[in-house]
Amino acid sequence: MVDVVVQVAVHDLRRKGTSDFETILGKAQLKVSKTVERVVTELHSLYASRAAKAHGKFSENATDYPAQTFISDFHEGGYADFAELTKKLMTTLAVQAKQKAGATGGHVLFAHIEKDSQVYLMVAIINNKLGAALTKDLDLADIEHLDLDGFRFAGRVNISAWLEKADRYVGFLKGKGDVAEYFKEFLGCTTAVQDTEDTKKLIRILEDFADPAKGIVKDKQVFLRKAFEICERHVREGVPLDFDSFSNELFPDNPGDLAKALGQDLALGDGFVPNRRSLRALVRFKAKTPQWSVEFERSALAEGKIVYDHDKKTITFNELPADLIEELDRERE
Repeated sequence: MVDVVVQVAVHDLRRKGTSDFETILGKAQLKVSKTVERVVTELHSLYASRAAKAHGKFSENATDYPAQTFISDFHEGGYADFAELTKKLMTTLAVQAKQKAGATGGHVLFAHIEKDSQVYLMVAIINNKLGAALTKDLDLADIEHLDLDGFRFAGRVNISAWLEKADRYVGFLKGKGDVAEYFKEFLGCTTAVQDTEDTKKLIRILEDFADPAKGIVKDKQVFLRKAFEICERHVREGVPLDFDSFSNELFPDNPGDLAKALGQDLALGDGFVPNRRSLRALVRFKAKTPQWSVEFERSALAEGKIVYDHDKKTITFNELPADLIEELDRERE
């Protein structure tokens, strides 16, 4: 959910001939009406829910990828000249679109928004969709409207995180094939892979999704074990995760719900090979203090071989191995 929709503009990127594009500038800034707020909020929610995203930071080559310079000027000017920012970004978008044979145009929506005390710039390319409406005399008539659900190209820059020198602050929809690359180039983004941190985030999302209190997953242990096996296969084969495929295989009953959960973490994108060591947390508990360490499989809890007492914050081990019993008995004597 967007907290504040600050400024919005919509321009057009139109194909001109077979390999050229032109930009048609709309209003310098739209009045932030209830309709504008609804459209921006819905687009942001849809963007957040898409699983196939990548994240990174601005390229060090600001000459060839000037979006960062325009956004910096926008910030330093107190976020005042939104019209100049979107005009320059449209020129950059057209240049990048020309370099991809399969690139298409559309309505380009720019939104300066605030969420959780962070300042963002969101860009999305939207097309029209033909629909039908009932007339006053109950006849059917064609009507065109914005196809919000069907947008394929979108990106978001967390300006606040950028200024704070975060590792990743630019995100974009990956799409299929290399056509979406022009949107990445337009943003001037270099993707950064952090397999250890991304694997830990993935595990937290899966554990939360499988929480028995939510009633979505029938058996949390089976679900996490299957997730571990899928991720292990990707590690062995060196193949990056694709969250849509991952969701279909792990949760075929309702893959859309899992894909949405994976997409809700706005700093997590697919396209990474899971970290093998971090993956163990899916099927194993591990803890250590200066005086002891413990490690056991999740299945031990399910089978009652280890019992956790929530009220006392203790665990009880059953069926101890004979050699350990002998050592403990000797120590007792």
